[in-house]
Amino acid sequence: MLYLDKLSVGYVGPRGTVLANLTLEAPAGSFVCVLGRNGAGKSTLMRTIAGLQAARDGRALLGNEDIAVMRPQARARAIAVVLTERVSSPGLTVTDVVSMGRQPFTGWQGRLSAEDDARVVEALEQAGATSFAARPFDGLSDGERQRVMIARAIAQAPRLMVLDEITAFLDLPGRVEAMALLRAHARATGTTVLLSSHDLDLSLQLADAVWLLDGTGGLVVGPAADLIAAGHVGPRTVRADRMTALSVGWLLLAQATAPQVSAPQPPAQVIPSAPTVPQGRADENAVRQAQDAFGTTIGRETIGIYNSGSVRGFSPIAAGNARIDGLYFDATAAPNERIRRSTSIKVGLSAQGYLFPAPTGVVDYALRRPGNEALLSTTVGLNTLGDKSLEFDAELPLAGDTVSLGAGLGLYDHVFNNGATSRQHVEGLTLRWRPRPGIELLPFWGRSDIDDSKIGPLLTTAGPYLPPPIRRGVFYGPAWAVYSGPSETAGLIGSAAFAGGWKIEAGVFRALSASRADIFTFLDQITPDGRARYIAFSDPPYRRVSVSGEVRVTRMIADGPRVHNISLSARGRARDERVGGSAFLDFGDVRLGDPLDFAKPSIAYGAYSRDRVRQWFGGIAYTGRWRGVGEVSAGLSRTDYAKRFQRPNQPALQTRDRPWLFNVAGAIYAGERVAFYAGYTRGLEEAGLPPQNATNRNQPLPAILTSQRDAGVRWTIAGDVKLVAGVFDVRKPYLSLDPTGLFTRLGDIRNRGIEASLSGTPVHGLSVALGGVFLDPQVTGEARRSGQTGKRPVGVPLRSVDLNLDWRLPGFEALSLDGAVTHQGRVASTVNNDLFIPARTLVDVGSRYRFTIGKNRATLRVSVSNLFNVYAWDYYGPSTFDYVPQRTATAYLAVDF
Repeated sequence: MLYLDKLSVGYVGPRGTVLANLTLEAPAGSFVCVLGRNGAGKSTLMRTIAGLQAARDGRALLGNEDIAVMRPQARARAIAVVLTERVSSPGLTVTDVVSMGRQPFTGWQGRLSAEDDARVVEALEQAGATSFAARPFDGLSDGERQRVMIARAIAQAPRLMVLDEITAFLDLPGRVEAMALLRAHARATGTTVLLSSHDLDLSLQLADAVWLLDGTGGLVVGPAADLIAAGHVGPRTVRADRMTALSVGWLLLAQATAPQVSAPQPPAQVIPSAPTVPQGRADENAVRQAQDAFGTTIGRETIGIYNSGSVRGFSPIAAGNARIDGLYFDATAAPNERIRRSTSIKVGLSAQGYLFPAPTGVVDYALRRPGNEALLSTTVGLNTLGDKSLEFDAELPLAGDTVSLGAGLGLYDHVFNNGATSRQHVEGLTLRWRPRPGIELLPFWGRSDIDDSKIGPLLTTAGPYLPPPIRRGVFYGPAWAVYSGPSETAGLIGSAAFAGGWKIEAGVFRALSASRADIFTFLDQITPDGRARYIAFSDPPYRRVSVSGEVRVTRMIADGPRVHNISLSARGRARDERVGGSAFLDFGDVRLGDPLDFAKPSIAYGAYSRDRVRQWFGGIAYTGRWRGVGEVSAGLSRTDYAKRFQRPNQPALQTRDRPWLFNVAGAIYAGERVAFYAGYTRGLEEAGLPPQNATNRNQPLPAILTSQRDAGVRWTIAGDVKLVAGVFDVRKPYLSLDPTGLFTRLGDIRNRGIEASLSGTPVHGLSVALGGVFLDPQVTGEARRSGQTGKRPVGVPLRSVDLNLDWRLPGFEALSLDGAVTHQGRVASTVNNDLFIPARTLVDVGSRYRFTIGKNRATLRVSVSNLFNVYAWDYYGPSTFDYVPQRTATAYLAVDF
């Protein structure tokens, strides 16, 4: 059986990934046709499966063996490959060429046995090449050459045939005869035959399954009848029921004369491939490339109902649920855009593909991987606030496909919506090294340095009411109220695939967040008539460093229609922080809207506190997939969590916890396009940091035990259009401000809700990503019973809906229009629920124009956010607010050289 395990194929350089995240199979004895127009990626996929081209990610397995790491002789015996390239064999007869199919089975002298000779004769007969067996191969016509290459593949007696458009030069009777022969051969011998073809009508009639490439990165898999019924083969293509009478006649004749063997059960599931992220910058488009509407960031664009700071009402980053390319990462500082290609939020069914998923969901950062083609991408941007940016991303091959270097630089002159300004430069380096097939090492380093970033004040009211409106775009504060400091992320990722289905993956990461200056300001105790006090917290230089990583060993076992993965994982982190010593500054009474320019006072800092966390995980996980039936996953791990916090001149406070954690989930396939899933997860998570207006601000909190139950359905409606809908119940301790301003546990929180995502391309040229979540969050416990807190937890919207559209104009697809509608329900903004931020709806519009400068691809992007200039408030803590950014027009030009 051929099994593709999250296989991504393509090229390094401007062409980038062609097909991504393919997980499908071709059973032994099946005849599978790969269809698609020129440039859709058929040959790229076939060459990657055959082991002739390195995969971008994932694996192609034959039985339990990774094809990419098979020994050459073993691969030659197991796989027969016939490509579209013209073969020249001077001096060799047809029989000599067919005999070459037996060379992997000969001894060191290369002599054929009597059995080998008999196989050659039989192959010539089956391919209809006996009549010209003694002729010189180079003197044959193109059609005769193809028959000989088919005979050579048959003589090889492989377990897998990879045949790339081998019927292209045959006449109609020859094409019918050849395809019928290959199907009969597959069924009689148990060989898996993979044939790429442009012959749509014959493929739909003869193939056990069809892999249909749509040319935009999508791939749909299923029996031919199902693809026709679902409309995947429609008016834009030749229909199978429109075959000519001549082709039908030849087909019936070929079927009547071919051996009759029972066909294996065809694959029962229609599987769309994941959208891909291009290698350059000019084609970045989050709406078109997102896999769902739950949350995706690609380049400058972010869409979806969730983000790294909010998933199902909680923060996965604060909870420590981050990954880099699927490996555990303690995100003290996130990878910057010069080394990060995309960010995606994984919840529900999509999170089941991760080992030891966490209740709050997973944030997965995908790194940029430089390749074997030189590339320079340049992006220039500006907006109506005065913000300006210049970005460079380069890739340089140093040793063919073995070693490549990636480098990036970003220069920014920021102007924010509150009138604050800053300067920033961002750098990044990546190095990809593939010393041999199946082995890859990826060291990387990224740094962001912010200088003189003015800090506009947050607004805190004295009672249960919103602040009076103030003018947006004006900086209210002194010029010395700034933040300056660096952040860094560096690490090494490695993977190695071995024969027998073994794979080792490992990653070690170092993340740094630090400051040279950090002054945070508030307009505090605001009254309805606009009076307030201007206060500030000035922190001494702080430093937060974390080293984390994971080592994972996986064994894949293919068992007919079932595939099993067993993984052992060891993860850990060591985080050290230097915090505290803040100085409180009170500048007295002011009025909202008045200019504020105080002289910088002399600041005396206190002593630092030190926080240290050491955490280790060890676990075993299992995932299993049964074709046409379903999948199941489970994980069991033990964690050792130790925390030590020491204030100045006080004994250290130490906590330690060693809980058992587990997860179990499953999915059942109900037909070819519908899957029902359910799962339960128990985890240990960080509680994050208190908000800026807490009396214990910047003091780390102990870890908390959490749990999650969820269930739902995934429905592949048509093509790449899919609906994912589910329910969830997440439970955690509830942390918020008590009446004294201390950020502490006030009870427990239970977030129940419904979430849904509809994404894909329902009609040609139109891409849609529509997501929604409807929450019923509730606080329970003594604080709720005593009236200290209300029913709703603070800061959690009761509903969120995000609609994104991208439409390429018919007849002029270089131009596309896009829009977004974002709705947020009301948000509890005080602990006792006597104030809610009202619901709001924002509209964004934009356009892209794709063109070329010489031979270089370019995109001009223009957009307007908050089109109707809605004035609304965002939540930043109990009774603490900031206004929603005003209407802003943005433009940028991206060019790939």
